[in-house]
Amino acid sequence: MVERNNKPPELDDRSTSVSEEGDCGVRVGEDVEALTARVIDSISERALCRRFDLRLLPVLAVMYLFNALDKGNLGNAKTNGFEKDLGFTGNQYNILLSVFYVPYVLCAPLVGMLGKMYGPSRVLPISMLTFGSMTLLGAACKTFGGMMTVRVILGVAESAFFPLVIYYLTTFYRRGELARRLAIFYAARLLAFGVFHIKSHLPAWRYLFIIEGTCTVLFSFFAYWYLPMSAAKAHFLSPEEKELAFYRIQVDSSSTVDEEFSLRESIKVFKMPVAWAWLAIEICLGVPLQSVSLFLPQIVERLGYSVVKTNLYTVAPNITGAVMLLVLAFTSDFTRLRSPFITLAFSFPLVGFIIYASIDVLHDEQTAYFATFMMCWGTSAPSVLLSTWYNNNIAHEGKRVVLTSVGVPVANMMGVVSSNIFRPQDAPDYIPALITTACFGAVGTLLAGSLGTYMAFDNSRRNRVQGMDIDARDVATKALKDGPASPNFRWFL
Repeated sequence: MVERNNKPPELDDRSTSVSEEGDCGVRVGEDVEALTARVIDSISERALCRRFDLRLLPVLAVMYLFNALDKGNLGNAKTNGFEKDLGFTGNQYNILLSVFYVPYVLCAPLVGMLGKMYGPSRVLPISMLTFGSMTLLGAACKTFGGMMTVRVILGVAESAFFPLVIYYLTTFYRRGELARRLAIFYAARLLAFGVFHIKSHLPAWRYLFIIEGTCTVLFSFFAYWYLPMSAAKAHFLSPEEKELAFYRIQVDSSSTVDEEFSLRESIKVFKMPVAWAWLAIEICLGVPLQSVSLFLPQIVERLGYSVVKTNLYTVAPNITGAVMLLVLAFTSDFTRLRSPFITLAFSFPLVGFIIYASIDVLHDEQTAYFATFMMCWGTSAPSVLLSTWYNNNIAHEGKRVVLTSVGVPVANMMGVVSSNIFRPQDAPDYIPALITTACFGAVGTLLAGSLGTYMAFDNSRRNRVQGMDIDARDVATKALKDGPASPNFRWFL
């Protein structure tokens, strides 16, 4: 059983044995430093995880659902007269999509740092209140300029939302527990199409904005009150559970729990060559991810369906995409491997876009529609697993926040590419856009597989140098503040 103290435990620098899968193990001798001698009651630990799951995941999933809806509602609004109502001409719709990503990328690191300093449980609801209010204002817009202003402020408010959720969950869960939790949270992304049935003097897209914005604002107040600051300060836990929660993160997530933010230390993450490799993969991921997110309704609309059917038929691919995301994430956590599943997930949209671009869509509708399923199977999963991958390999909390606050927006910034390759003059085939998207997917597949292979060889090299066979789970993260410079560091593959 776990020892009970009034304060978070000071961890011993010794080999350890713990009972939960994924905990620091006893496979190496006394030469491995900073391992604890504490044995954890697996029943108590599973019960604690269930409490976190029930307390955090439903609320975060709903928050992200509103985030995804408010950010991506232009795609469905476009199919119901949005451009005509606001008097758009030329490529103004594509410009509107692109301008969002300028503040979204530039402001993400700053907002992420504020989240680290003041706590994600406070910054996330405030961001939610802001982007919900902007969505409401969007329903009142009459011109292109007004909608442009709303989208710029929306980009600032949403810039670090997903990165802060990722960081927030790393303060509650072990490295081997993270992917499936992120997947459950991320799966809440379906956009309802029911508002397109509403009959009124207002166009249906305005109702879409009003409903989404109102629900977002109301839920932000609840989230601010409901979310705990951290595991150690959660009022719904007993002192013993708080101690156990602290211990879990100290040995299998962070080098220093609740470490005070230091900009100088945090930006050192970019001295790691592997950080740039992860960012390159984020770029390759961004184009297929944003292409599907922004233009799936138009891709499905090419099959000749009505407005309502087009929005309805985008739901099924997204549902199967959510299922595939959960399957890959749970399997990734079970095997404690990231790169193989990221590589596999990249291959699905690659094949889907190739199929869609190479067939006569109107004469082979079933195959074309199946291709949209493949597009959705592999766009969400790499995003979740890639974020999990580099968070698993960085024990310094500040470095995790900074890299995630750059990496996730970089992927989303590729929406600028997606919004400009799906050009009106290429409709309805969009062949150049489909080929471009497939190429980004192919490069991403190659990079993810190559980086995973490098990490496996580097782990083997480190084992040979030290004369012992250990892996990432054998060393407590308390000993890994210096990352790969630590002698006992092993990559989380």
